[in-house]
Amino acid sequence: MSAIDARNPAQRQAVWLAACAAIVVLQAVIMYWMGRIPICECGYVKLFEPIANGPGNSQHLADWYTPSHIIHGFLFYGLAHLLLRRRPIAAGLLLALVIEVGWELLENSPIIIDRYRAATISLDYYGDSILNSVMDTIFMALGFLFAWRAPVAATVAIAIVFEIFTGWLIRDNLTLNVLMLVYPLEAVKAWQSSL
Repeated sequence: MSAIDARNPAQRQAVWLAACAAIVVLQAVIMYWMGRIPICECGYVKLFEPIANGPGNSQHLADWYTPSHIIHGFLFYGLAHLLLRRRPIAAGLLLALVIEVGWELLENSPIIIDRYRAATISLDYYGDSILNSVMDTIFMALGFLFAWRAPVAATVAIAIVFEIFTGWLIRDNLTLNVLMLVYPLEAVKAWQSSL
C-alpha cells in the first residue's frame, strides 16, 4: 500500500473527507457511550416530526429545529472561509464538523439539557436520539456545502426566511434558542409558552 502523495490534491481531499466521516462516526459512538438512545423510544423513525414540543421532537430524522442546523452550516462556512481560505474546502468542512459535533455532544450533556428545561419552553426536552443528533450534523454539513456554492445573498436570504418562518410557526428559532440559553428573558418565555 502506497503512502499518500502530499502533492496530489485528490488524495489530500480524500484524506480530509475521510476525517469528516470519522468525526461523524465518533459522534455516534460517544453519544452511545453517553447513554443516548439510538432512535426514538416510540420504536420507529419518521422523516419529519411536526410537533415542536412533543415527545418525538429531537428524536427523528428532521424536525422544526433542522433549519437552525442548516444555518449553523452557513455560519461555519463563513468562519472557514475567513480562517482557512487557502485550504481545501474539505478542511473547512472538517472544522465545521468538529464545532457542530462538539455542540451536539454538549447539547446532550446533563448541564445543557437541564439548562434548556429550566430556562426555555422545552420542559419535556431530555436530549436527542443518536439518529437525530447525527442528522443535525448532516444538515449542518449540507448547509455548509450550500453556502460554499450559493451566492452570499441567497444564503443570507434563506437564513432570514428560516428564522422568520420557524419563529412565526413554533415561536422558536436559532436566534431565540441562543438568547434563551445564554440570557433567558421571562417575556420571551411567556410569549413562547402562549402558543
